[in-house]
Order: sequence, then structure tokens, then C-alpha cells
Amino acid sequence: MTTAFNPIQIHLLQMFSLDKSQDGLKELKDVLYRHYSARMEERLDTLWQSGKLDQQRLDEINQMDLHQLK
Repeated sequence: MTTAFNPIQIHLLQMFSLDKSQDGLKELKDVLYRHYSARMEERLDTLWQSGKLDQQRLDEINQMDLHQLK
């Protein structure tokens, strides 16, 4: 089986081939973490403001075994 990379994946591979250091990896992880955390926070705010997410639902989620979700 052959894996075909899309243009985004190819670009990322080319870009990341320039920095092979552990510091570069840590910096990239930090940037991605901040980016996706901000996106998640925006989405959670939208759900909270719409009433789809509230403290009761958060309490229910807290009691769930999230590893079993598929």
C-alpha cells in the first residue's frame, strides 16, 4: 500500500526538514498546542453561549470514561 501525501503534508515535510533540533520540535509543539487550544476555547465558548454546554453537562462528561468513546 502506498501513501500519497496531499499538498499540505508535502509542504509541512519540506518546511520541517530545515530544523532537526529538539528545540525546534518543542517550539512547534508549543505553537500547535496554543493554536488548537485557542480554537477549542472559541468553540467551547460558542457552545456555552448557545446553551448546548452548561455545568450539568460538564459534570456528566467528567464522570464518563472518555477512553471508551469511539
